[in-house]
Amino acid sequence: MRRLFISMTAFLLLASATMSEAQESVTVFAAASTTNALDEIGALFAAKGLGNIRPSYASSSTLAKQIEQGAPAHLFVSADLKWADYLAERKLLNPDFRINLLGNRLVLIAPADAKTPQITLDKTTDLAALLGNGRLAVGDPDHVPVGLYAKQALQGMKQWERLEPRLARASSVRAALALVERGEAPLGIVYSTDAAVAKNVKVVAAFPESLHETILYPFALV
Repeated sequence: MRRLFISMTAFLLLASATMSEAQESVTVFAAASTTNALDEIGALFAAKGLGNIRPSYASSSTLAKQIEQGAPAHLFVSADLKWADYLAERKLLNPDFRINLLGNRLVLIAPADAKTPQITLDKTTDLAALLGNGRLAVGDPDHVPVGLYAKQALQGMKQWERLEPRLARASSVRAALALVERGEAPLGIVYSTDAAVAKNVKVVAAFPESLHETILYPFALV
């Protein structure tokens, strides 16, 4: 979490320096998984007189579509390369000011008070049995980055076809996290940084990084 905070702070300081001195605030369209870090950075900037950070959080796909439709953003922080590339192909990002600053891990979570044991995730793991009669909370694999990574991981475990009908498809990683926090889903797939700031969930396993594409966060000037 601290690495996320430090990386984002450095990027925002650099980005702010490239903008007009008359710019009173910086609007950042950021992936939902960066919420806590960016809120903390915004408070730091305000306290130090470094400017006003105005964040807008949602899934990377939603934010990219909003920028495409003309939403006034200065910076875009995506949870995967796909949606940054989507905007770049439409010449909506500054090609000279884009960098992949962060990584993350994909983890399996359960409610903190659940009896779900710590497990190892591989092709022999029976996630369907662990779900019981419940559903697996995850960002919608059709467009939410965490869902896309989750789909790749489950395909690598040869479990996608069994589990796809049992997904609780959420609009963002934070929405998936909330389903597990409220006990509405017995298991969920989120980023490790989201699990780290949640009080009512526990991590029961980490997905091997070999099961999915490398998780990267492109930062770009719009």
